[in-house]
This record gives sequence, C-alpha cells and structure tokens, in this order.
Amino acid sequence: MDAQTPPALPGFAATRLLFRDDAYLATAEATVIGHWNGMIVLDQTLFYAASGGQPSDMGTITRLDGANTAATGELKYLDPAKTIIGHALPEGEDAAAWVGARLALSLDMERRLKLMRMHSALHLLSVALPYAVTGGSVGVDDGRLDFDIPDAGQDKDEITATLNAMIAKNAAITDRWITDAELDANPGLVKTMKVQPPRGAGRVRLVEIAGIDLQPCGGTHVRNTREIGPVVVTNIEKKGKQNRRVRIAFA
Repeated sequence: MDAQTPPALPGFAATRLLFRDDAYLATAEATVIGHWNGMIVLDQTLFYAASGGQPSDMGTITRLDGANTAATGELKYLDPAKTIIGHALPEGEDAAAWVGARLALSLDMERRLKLMRMHSALHLLSVALPYAVTGGSVGVDDGRLDFDIPDAGQDKDEITATLNAMIAKNAAITDRWITDAELDANPGLVKTMKVQPPRGAGRVRLVEIAGIDLQPCGGTHVRNTREIGPVVVTNIEKKGKQNRRVRIAFA
C-alpha cells in the first residue's frame, strides 16, 4: 500500500464489481457516492482496476444529466482488501461536483475480450509449466509469466502444443468463493510466490478451468477455453539463475 492509499475509507460502501457477476457486460448505470483525492467512487462499476498483472479497463463515463462525458482515467483500488474502486476524472474536473450524479458506463468490450482471453491462456500456461510463478503480465495481444525454473531446456513448440491441446478441450471456466481460512488450509492453491490474494474481505475468489486448473484470481476470464483461440509461445528468456520468462501471443 503506497502513501497515497488510505488505510480505510469510512462511509464508503464496497463497490459492486459488475465484472465479477458478468465479465461480458458492456454497459450499465451507476451513482457517484463519494470522492477521494480527485477520484470518484461509484456504487457499482463495469471497469476492472489494474491488479494481479491485468491492466485497467477503458471506456467512457457519461453523466445522465448531460453535463459531461469522460473517458475512464486511472482506476485504483482505494482499500487494502480491494473492495472500493476510485475512478479518475480528466484534469480540471471537480470530483466533488460529480457526487450524486447518475452515470452511464460504457466498456471498451473489444479490448476487454482480448484481456479475458489472454488471462485465461496464462492460467493454462501455469499448468503447462507447473512451477512457482514469480511474476506476470496480461496484455491485449500477448502476455507473460515468469517461473522459478531451476533448469533450462524448455521447448517453445512443445509448450505451444500443450497449451493448444488444453484450449481445444472447450473446458468451462467458472468462479467460486472460499473463506480466508479455507485458503489458509489449502496453500497449494496459490501459485504466485510474490503476490498473494487480497485479504480483509473475509473471502477469496477462485477461478476454475474444469478438469485442468484451480487458483485464486480476481481477474476477468472467458467462459470456456475454446474462446481463447490458438496461442503460440513467442519467447523464453532467462531472467536470472532460476527465473525463466515465458511469453505467449495469439496465433
């Protein structure tokens, strides 16, 4: 938590994260319930805030009273448990003047779908290479995971074939919730060495790829593996004595 993030925001209810209910939802309405540090806080939002290697969504926010339309600026979780999202406004906008306004939210769905496909593909990559994950990044056209791998010798074509075989299974991708205590009792669910699921809300979201993978994740995903489409391993780079960066892209 950086110095600009408050430890708590009294009086702000948790933002309803509509992308958790339906990652394919492209439009919605919301009400501005408060502001902090130039950001407005909504009762609910379509927009994913950057977290877990997945970048923030893009789109537009339009006041229903006709006063203004703004492109989504920075999106930021304002609490350690990641339950409240702040939405930045363009420079010069008075966030306080937006409080109480009704908004129309419109998501850049083409971009979101690419991020969903890539994020799901990276979960499969963590199965194809069953090593501890030391880092990662979800991109629109490509993505990567860093692995704690003691030995070299990974083959790009072999990993590519393994990934596309899993994609072709048309396995359902679903999510469910467990308590913090249940996660503590099953530490093997967490594949990342440096990033832990957010705590404080009392529960943790699991993303399951039927018959293939189960791990904590707050990101957006497609409904089944076939939606990912073919992928290819484009590069395997040595980043340290035991660290390999594996990058994939849509074929």
